[in-house]
Amino acid sequence: MAVYTEVSEQEAGTLLLQLQLGQLMTLQGCSGGIENTNYFVTTELAGQRRELVLTLFERLSFEQLPFYLRLMKHLALRGIPVPDPSADRDGDLVFSLKGKPTAVVERLRGSSELQPRAVHCAAVGDMLARMHLAGRDFELRQPNLRGLDWWRDTVPVVLPYLNPAQAELIQSELAYQVHVAQGAYYAALPRGPIHADLFRDNVMFEQIDGHSRLSGFFDFYFAGVDSWLFDLAVCLNDWCVDLATGRPDTARADSFVTAYESVRPLTGAERRLLPAMLRAGALRFWLSRLWDFYLPREASVLKAHDPGHFERILRERLTQPVVLNGWQSETA
Repeated sequence: MAVYTEVSEQEAGTLLLQLQLGQLMTLQGCSGGIENTNYFVTTELAGQRRELVLTLFERLSFEQLPFYLRLMKHLALRGIPVPDPSADRDGDLVFSLKGKPTAVVERLRGSSELQPRAVHCAAVGDMLARMHLAGRDFELRQPNLRGLDWWRDTVPVVLPYLNPAQAELIQSELAYQVHVAQGAYYAALPRGPIHADLFRDNVMFEQIDGHSRLSGFFDFYFAGVDSWLFDLAVCLNDWCVDLATGRPDTARADSFVTAYESVRPLTGAERRLLPAMLRAGALRFWLSRLWDFYLPREASVLKAHDPGHFERILRERLTQPVVLNGWQSETA
């Protein structure tokens, strides 16, 4: 989250009243993330306060947004804990502020667990599998916009900023991923809507009777139709690694995958391609962080992420075999 477009209390309040969400009480810009303008909002209606998130989309278009918001509504109706988008009287979920496409969603309770233990990883793995299955009958289709085509387009853009060793790594990895995507195992991977960005800071937990309970997934604005395995790999690269070194944490990864497979067992093709998808997930976020670091956009509140983190993870994935739950993946 960030603030690229300033919104006044009057502008926000008018929209909230139009959506029958109550009187604006507070409006606070958010500093996390880097893609959209986000505000935390408190409203009051009939003596009841509501906590909401107001988002202005800086890159996504009015035409693209229904996929994300309808997906969130679809998942919410099937019991997946996600921010439920607010609709107007006509059922529309996309609005306009400052000429930008805009949405208002429920703010999830709790906070992110930035130092997860095995129990947190298991909770996320379980819910990720449930989310994948819940999305099977979602009718809208949109590809993962940060998938292979975007990698091909973006590598030449960031190459001038890399040293020779980095340039060799990123080009060779792109070539490898192109090779994997042309294979029969890749074609056999189960697919459907995926989150594609389910990092630690996009999941909320709340404390209930001394226990940590997963209260929701949010920030679905990189979602698209892709392999479920890629979604799992993105999670493993964040939830189950040491942040300082990028090295995998096998105990946490075991907990994550065991919980996922208790809901949806992996296929043979998925087990075979897990190492390749772990590398793909590292490449995708190394690329996006390079792009945002060297070609930033102006924002009132913005914290850039370190590109080197996912370079380290990619190098670790190239050298460390994947051994989980008693089985070891073969190379693609």
